[in-house]
Amino acid sequence: MTVHFIGAGPGAVDLITVRGLNLIRDCPVVLYAGSLVPAEIIAEAPAGAHILDTAPMHLDEIIAEMKAAADAGHDVARVHSGDPSLYGAVAEQMRRLDALGIPYDVTPGVSAYAAAAAALGTELTLPDVSQTVILTRTSVRSTDMPDGEDLKTLGASRATLAIHLSVNNLASVVRDLVPHYGEDCPVVIAYRVSWPDEKILRGTLGDIRATVKAAGITRTALILVGRVLGQSDFDDSRLYAADHHHVLRPKKP
Repeated sequence: MTVHFIGAGPGAVDLITVRGLNLIRDCPVVLYAGSLVPAEIIAEAPAGAHILDTAPMHLDEIIAEMKAAADAGHDVARVHSGDPSLYGAVAEQMRRLDALGIPYDVTPGVSAYAAAAAALGTELTLPDVSQTVILTRTSVRSTDMPDGEDLKTLGASRATLAIHLSVNNLASVVRDLVPHYGEDCPVVIAYRVSWPDEKILRGTLGDIRATVKAAGITRTALILVGRVLGQSDFDDSRLYAADHHHVLRPKKP
């Protein structure tokens, strides 16, 4: 018996991994985050499977379901949105399973920042523009950010930022980043990226708040900030340069 933590991806039904989909098809117990995992993915569970939406459940109730499955010898597909390693709240579940001696594994998934970059048709790292991507969030009702991880501090890097769970805190995001990036810095709001109702809003730190307010977006959106967004004036990377040689492309005599 194993609990399989599965990243279902950002929302598009066909962005789940083959491994993740096969596990769902094989498991007699499926626990899923109903607000963010498409119903079409859960519909792949086998006939007669015990399926529970965990959105209204607390941690003790979720673990109790896993233990009951373990006692019955049933594998569990624990399906999360995006990738379980990012804001997935899986660590506390794993800790409880460790204490109970219940085995588990993890199947990664496509994260929202990767899906957003794909929707934009851009790289988040460009030569001489940005070679660093910072995945972060801000604190509103959720757990406080650790010391040194606030946007005022992270913004000093001027790296590409992928800010999760913060569109309802956009005023603070703009206030903290303008001193580092400037009001003209490009911003993208990716709402429910890869879902049928996806919206991509473009703007700058100076005008994005008005754009988001007009669109009525208050949740389920990723904020991307950085000069790489829409940037066309950058040097080619050295990777495919004709004069760049390495073990797989030796220098010609």
